Amino acid sequence: MKKLIAFFTAAVMAVSMTACSGKAETAAEDTRPLGEMRNISSAELIAEMGAGWNLGNTFDALGGETAWGNPVTTQEMIDEIYKAGFNTIRIPTTWDGHMGEAPDYTVDPEWLDRVEEVVGYALKNDMYVILNAHHEDSWVKPKYDGLDNVKAQLSALWTQVAIRFSDYGDHLIFEGLNEPRIKGGKNEWNGGTEEGRDCLNQLNDTFIKTVRATGGNNETRTLLITTFAAQSVPVAIENLTVPDDKYVGVSIHAYTPYRFTYDSVGESWNALYFDDSCAAEIETLFGNLDKTFISKGIPVIITEYGAVTKTIDKDWGTTNKDEVAKWTSCYVSAAEKYGIPCVWWDNGYHTSGNELFGIFNRRELSWYCPEIVEAIMDSLAG
Repeated sequence: MKKLIAFFTAAVMAVSMTACSGKAETAAEDTRPLGEMRNISSAELIAEMGAGWNLGNTFDALGGETAWGNPVTTQEMIDEIYKAGFNTIRIPTTWDGHMGEAPDYTVDPEWLDRVEEVVGYALKNDMYVILNAHHEDSWVKPKYDGLDNVKAQLSALWTQVAIRFSDYGDHLIFEGLNEPRIKGGKNEWNGGTEEGRDCLNQLNDTFIKTVRATGGNNETRTLLITTFAAQSVPVAIENLTVPDDKYVGVSIHAYTPYRFTYDSVGESWNALYFDDSCAAEIETLFGNLDKTFISKGIPVIITEYGAVTKTIDKDWGTTNKDEVAKWTSCYVSAAEKYGIPCVWWDNGYHTSGNELFGIFNRRELSWYCPEIVEAIMDSLAG
């Protein structure tokens, strides 16, 4: 298997180096905000990251940047995010649909160019950027049947991405996979199966070895691996294999408690209002992450968190924004206590659409929910 991965890596590196030769030829004119590589550990780097925000339902949208209703991303958008106090941006990116056939799996250069352009928007503000592989469910399947083919394609993808960004400094972070799971499979959102967790550990290993093999700054770049479906349940976090690599961290998604962050209003009274039971579950979440990772020197990032805005009274047009702000204060304060940065999931939807996690109006360059932003920043300052 190692020989197979090495073969694909070498082949794709050759293709990618040819594709990137134009950049090399114009190196003297290169104005990309590359940043520096300080050779600090992922724990040290992650401690600097502060408040984070997701550019959701954009480059991860199936069909392209604007396919799910969000506008074209601009420098001005990212500037406003930065001005509000966010120091980290995650750019969820789906490569499926932008890759060629086996064996090269060549990434569409125009897609890669556009992703790099938006990465540059954030780096111009000296922000931290998390770049991932997002909705890859059609081919990333953590199961034994066909796993070698998945490894080969994953290696081909990350070889090309890593080579393209090889000159970038340590403010650029790679996240190998997003919520890897078997869709509709057993325990899909509760840790999966023993086979699924084992296969995921192998895929995480392939991702790390592939990026490291491209050399240069990628030898010490912070890389994020994740659990089955990115879940924080004990069986998922306790069975994640974390390599002995001081430049590796763990990515977790935690919409805790689910009844408050997701459930419809009709589910229960405390689907609308923040209470002591919410606070207790949040403390349990971070206590478990501390026990499994932080206390052992393994850094963690919550790369997705948030709570949907819910309507309390349609006639009066009242929502539970204030309750979400209370929840946010509790959540971010608890994370800060353990040194865990959190990246708000913003899909751009606030008044209409599926799952109203949007807090930033990308068209008007204003905040739908300034009280939530204030809660985040006050919690970090405190």
